[in-house]
Amino acid sequence: MVATAPYKHNHTSVSLLRYHFVWCPKRRRRILVGSLAERLEILLREKAAELGWGIIALEIMPDHVHLFISVDPDLAPSQVIHRLKGYTSRILRKEYPHLIRLPALWTRSYFVSTAGMVSSKTIEQYIAAQKTRD
Repeated sequence: MVATAPYKHNHTSVSLLRYHFVWCPKRRRRILVGSLAERLEILLREKAAELGWGIIALEIMPDHVHLFISVDPDLAPSQVIHRLKGYTSRILRKEYPHLIRLPALWTRSYFVSTAGMVSSKTIEQYIAAQKTRD
């Protein structure tokens, strides 16, 4: 049995947008451990659920976060990461006073890559095959 992809449907489009994000605490400090890491995971899952996004995979390392997430097509990747980093920073700095001494919880930078259900090579082959269909 073939599993169907979790496509998002709205009035005018069908989409499957998945982003792999990686971001770090300010100065790449190794602070994402213990209860802070557990709370960060809870906050990320809460915010994603609130916004209707699906977390596919999440790994919190002491000095960086990997997040693979499915989102709506009406937001740019920069808007997605801004919402997640802003929300988690605000809450964590309130709940963990020792984080206040950092100038910011997160660096302004991040890595993002797109991913779907098929490889780039498969898409290239599909597009090339369209010309030969007529």
